[in-house]
This record gives sequence, C-alpha cells and structure tokens, in this order.
Amino acid sequence: MPALNVEFSERELDDLRQIAKERGTSMKALVREAAAADIARHRALQEGAEAFRRFFASHADEFAAAFPGDEAPAAGAGRVA
Repeated sequence: MPALNVEFSERELDDLRQIAKERGTSMKALVREAAAADIARHRALQEGAEAFRRFFASHADEFAAAFPGDEAPAAGAGRVA
C-alpha cells in the first residue's frame, strides 16, 4: 500500500498522541480515519453540489420567474457601441 509522510508540529504530535491514547488506537489509525472521513465528506459535498446543479438547471425557468432580479444580463446587454 502506498504511504505518505506527513510532518506535524510538536504540539500537533502531542495532541495526536493524547487523542489516540484516549481513544485506545494508534496514531496511524487516528490519522488514517481522519483522512478517510475528510475524503468521504469531500465526495459527499461534490455529489451534493452536482445534484444541486442538475436540479437548478432542470428548474431554471422557475427560478428565473421567482427571482427576476437575480438573473444575469443577456449576452451583450448593457454594452454601448
């Protein structure tokens, strides 16, 4: 399995040691779990954003009607020749 060397400050290492001890796990497992949780959170946010984009695109006319002041100006609108 590929590995990654990560540098921590002395304070961060002390905190990691303490947390790992309190949880009864290793520092390696603690860091791996934290990274895996962040990866899962990131993926969920990406999926949520994509679902929102699809929903917004499929209801664009309804949003435009409900919020006419928020519409972007049409291409070329407001330009002076």
